[in-house]
Amino acid sequence: MDLLMALQNLLVIASSILGRAGLNPTNPGLFLPPTRQPRGPKFSNAKRNRPCQAFPGIPGEFVLEAAPGVRRSLGASLGFDSIPGTLFCTNQRVAFVPDVPPGAKARPRCSFLHSEYDVALPCIGKLVAASSVSKAKVLTASSSLKFMPEELVLYCRDFRVLHFRFPESGLEPGAFRVTMAIARAQESDRDVAAWSDPTQLRNLENAQRSPEEEGEEDPAPTLLFKSLQDWEQELRRLGPAGWRVSVANERFDMATSLPRYLWVPGQLLDNELKRAFAHFNQRRIPRLCWRHPGGSDLLRAASFHAASDPEKEDTRAVEALLLAGHAQCVVVDTVTDLPSPTEIQLAHVRLRTLCSPAPAVADEKWLSGLEGTHWLDHVRACVRKASDVAALLAERRCSVVLQESDDRDLNCLVASLVQLLADPHARTQLGFQNLVQREWVAAGHPFAQRLNLCRDGDRGEAPVFQLFLDCTWQLLRQFPAAFAFTEAYLLALHDSSYVPFFSTFLFSCQWEWSRGGQHRASSQLYTPVNGWRDAANLEILPQAPVGGGACLPPVWAWALHYSAQQRAQFQNPIYTRASDGHTALPGCSKLKATLSETGAVFLLARGGLAPQPHLFPWKNGSLVKKGPWRVPSSDSLSDQRGWPSSCPALPGGVLVPACTGPAIQLWRRCYPRGSPERQRGLFPAMFTDLTEELELLQECLNDGHWRATAPPSPAESEEAGSPLSPSR
Repeated sequence: MDLLMALQNLLVIASSILGRAGLNPTNPGLFLPPTRQPRGPKFSNAKRNRPCQAFPGIPGEFVLEAAPGVRRSLGASLGFDSIPGTLFCTNQRVAFVPDVPPGAKARPRCSFLHSEYDVALPCIGKLVAASSVSKAKVLTASSSLKFMPEELVLYCRDFRVLHFRFPESGLEPGAFRVTMAIARAQESDRDVAAWSDPTQLRNLENAQRSPEEEGEEDPAPTLLFKSLQDWEQELRRLGPAGWRVSVANERFDMATSLPRYLWVPGQLLDNELKRAFAHFNQRRIPRLCWRHPGGSDLLRAASFHAASDPEKEDTRAVEALLLAGHAQCVVVDTVTDLPSPTEIQLAHVRLRTLCSPAPAVADEKWLSGLEGTHWLDHVRACVRKASDVAALLAERRCSVVLQESDDRDLNCLVASLVQLLADPHARTQLGFQNLVQREWVAAGHPFAQRLNLCRDGDRGEAPVFQLFLDCTWQLLRQFPAAFAFTEAYLLALHDSSYVPFFSTFLFSCQWEWSRGGQHRASSQLYTPVNGWRDAANLEILPQAPVGGGACLPPVWAWALHYSAQQRAQFQNPIYTRASDGHTALPGCSKLKATLSETGAVFLLARGGLAPQPHLFPWKNGSLVKKGPWRVPSSDSLSDQRGWPSSCPALPGGVLVPACTGPAIQLWRRCYPRGSPERQRGLFPAMFTDLTEELELLQECLNDGHWRATAPPSPAESEEAGSPLSPSR
């Protein structure tokens, strides 16, 4: 008995020593020290201590639980049933590390947080545990699990569905622990400050850079539109005639949801400009988004504030903003023509339910369910509206003002789509990133509320940005040679929007971004140099200056979360700068005649143009009803085989997409990822997919002969089946 007591005391002392060293004595090897590579978990049972690749954690990330001997189901479409490995639950993600067969060389792991094996905790939408002796149960942090799970299913918000099977005995204690750890961890940290230290992410980015990449020159950096120089540089590209950069909101004292700097008419002084803020909802005044080479200007603004009482000087300032030096102004009402955020969210939830794994049904029934989600109807409406606005800008010299109640959702979407249709620069990868940064991030789209990465309730959640990416994919599918980026790039951006390690999608405006940095005094500044990195690796970055802003890197630091091979798939091999699709638009001759009528301000809504006799519509009690002048909508004429001969050609570079039913299709490489059988046979492959296959065959031919190779391992086969991999 004395010997037993002595051994117990020795274990207590050893546990205390290990605790000071940063290890968990009850779960040895599961804490990842911040100064060295993490060790793999150790298990007392030698039979269960299977070969396992070391967990690729980052300093500051620690493992909560781990379960060895787990098999990840791949599905019959990949030719393998499952692959063995270890399932980890950390404070930031759920990760599956495949086992390395004895004698085999460890395969290099994908970049941090983009792998088919990893999912960030905020990306988990639903967690389901199943057993052969009990009914499947949806788990939350407060759930109590009364059975040993044999299977764990993660339904991800990016439409992935991950299946994990535990040992057949069902008595593996690690299965229960890791399941409950995931259930608690996904709801534990909701604060932005809880996510990883930016220095650690930066160090990981530098460490993952291969020797071949060290000698490469970084591409031109994406403009973040946080400095005056960025706004001036982009305005010079558009053509600065008649416009200037205003610093009236540099300290956010005019409108907190607007960016620091605004493009306003050059003849309007800041003192006059400040008189207009009070007459618009959330003080979001009209300002320039894009300037057409033909002279038209695209602006965006919130709706007029009904409680304002403009004086004569105020009216003059508002007129100067709306007309922007033109004789005519068209106000485009985006609220009445497009779905509301609530409708977008409802359609997205229905689409997610439809695309989740379910018993097989006939294609006709499944397609009927797809129609019932109304998601494609919303995509069609957005593309049609943007096409009408792009035609108006290209056909007539006027100012076109996108007007929405708060100017933070649908205006972002329509303004971006219009520029994709009319500006070839926006169809390059750098131009597209600048576009998203300017029209979404800097313009104040409420990402924190719409994406809800911090799980602050679901009120206001709506995937407006994901709807925009779907619309962009529709344009890419119809005009594959007009875009410098590929579907793989859009899919990467779609998935990255659910990863909370980047500042791009965490904040709702620049003011909130700047306050976030001041509240985290212990955080450090992410300073991109020569693109995204300094020359030195694993450096210690200086403290952020006062008011320096939030410190996490932007999502455009692709090398941080995608490998070089994956980033190579972002480039479209068939891109042709001169490709611009159709150069004529149905009904544009009538549109021209309409705008030539007397009157300075017109209202465009539901395909109709009506004169607006009063600048402030509440002077007559309500908006003027649409008159007899009607513009044929794209929907009613898009099925015509030829354009009217009287319709003048639009300037080169303008895309005119088809918006009829068959022309708008489901993004099959994004949404049905949880049901591989639904990805086959319903829709044809994209042209870029065939190009990737041709390049793969060309590489084989360049080798000079066909080499017989061994069958691929399950892990290699899954990588080949990744949405970012070429189709096989």
